[in-house]
Amino acid sequence: MGPLSEFRAAVVGIVFFFFYTYDNCMYFCFCGGTCASIGWRESGLWPGFRIGRPQDSLLFCCACFAMKNRGVYSYKWTIFLCLSSFCGGMLFTNRMWIPIQVKDVALASTAVEAERLKLVSEDFSAKLLHSGVKRVLKGITTQGADQVSHGNITLNKTISNLEMELEAAKSPPTRKYFMVIGINTAFSSRKRRDSIRATWMPQGEELRKLEEEKGIIIRFVIGHSAMLGGVLDKSIEAEDEKHGDILTLNHVEGYHELSAKTKAYFVAASSRWNAQYYVKVDDDVHVNIATLGETLAKHRKKSRVYIGCMKSGPVLSQRGVRYHEPEYWKFGDNGNKYFRHATGQIYAISNDLAAYISTNQHVLHKYANEDVSVGSWFIGLNVRHIDDRRLCCGTPADCAWKANAGNACAASFDWSCSGICRSIDRMKEVHRRCGQRREALWKAAFL
Repeated sequence: MGPLSEFRAAVVGIVFFFFYTYDNCMYFCFCGGTCASIGWRESGLWPGFRIGRPQDSLLFCCACFAMKNRGVYSYKWTIFLCLSSFCGGMLFTNRMWIPIQVKDVALASTAVEAERLKLVSEDFSAKLLHSGVKRVLKGITTQGADQVSHGNITLNKTISNLEMELEAAKSPPTRKYFMVIGINTAFSSRKRRDSIRATWMPQGEELRKLEEEKGIIIRFVIGHSAMLGGVLDKSIEAEDEKHGDILTLNHVEGYHELSAKTKAYFVAASSRWNAQYYVKVDDDVHVNIATLGETLAKHRKKSRVYIGCMKSGPVLSQRGVRYHEPEYWKFGDNGNKYFRHATGQIYAISNDLAAYISTNQHVLHKYANEDVSVGSWFIGLNVRHIDDRRLCCGTPADCAWKANAGNACAASFDWSCSGICRSIDRMKEVHRRCGQRREALWKAAFL
């Protein structure tokens, strides 16, 4: 029996003592005082009794029925005094009932905190998948019966985006690389890939050594066919097993989907390799890796870097012409030019810009031309546009003359062909006349 129970028992004893000792006026005062004490206790002013407990109700009954037994008041007056006392107590409490005791509050609070800790300890990728599945289900339920085909496409794209989100949500790799070079290629470009493997791209053990010692990753970048797992996809898998130099994206290949493919490349590369720079280059461009690395290393202490040969070409509104811009009206009147952006043959972005693309991939707009799309993603941001003409040298004799003068080019191609004209046949010639020696790459220090 605790102190509080002893206190209540003593009070009940005092009640009976007063009821059989004092006169009627004392009974009335005690009853009113008891009622007031309950109101004060409930308002926090005095540690008295509490409405809703059997012990306190017993005290009321004892007081009222004791008065009735003494003949002080009639039965009706006793009931009336009980109700009056209860209502008087409510005036001080402003509530009918106290639903939760202090101990219950503590238990509830503990349960809430435990639930919060449980939520915090959950794996992030699991929560991301759960939220993504809800988005998928919501998308399905909102589709009409006449939109089944469109709904399937939307579902496939959503699942694809979820996979990229889960890939990006994984713990970033601990190894720090200098740059990732992604060579944009297609199913029909096997001979182009072989021409690059035979010239400026290291192979086999040298490719792995380049990654380990220089922190440089080089991969051919390609999506998958519309019929996933078909003959084209299997041929790429076999080629990758042989060379180990292909990065396959969760993206459907197509010339008119270059903007989406480039976005998917930056997302996949940045989630797989933690590099300072991410380079995109076409498979008909010759690259001197050492000069490219030296060019990028000059800006390594800068943030939000966008490096390439900057240009501002005309917006072509005429249908049927090459590089037609369907959304030409967004760029003003006819004859206007695009904003400054790097030419699409080769350019590089820093780690923070790749992270920006990955985070905002679902809201970044895609224009018809890939280089315009990438440039538009950085409009309005505090980005350093660096125009470096060593990234857009011409083929011999231009690059050969510069190489002989000790000013080797980082990349060479023909503007008229948006790449090396007949690159399959001429890549070896360009490499022989403009390429650097192997030792230049191994002697260079980037990290």
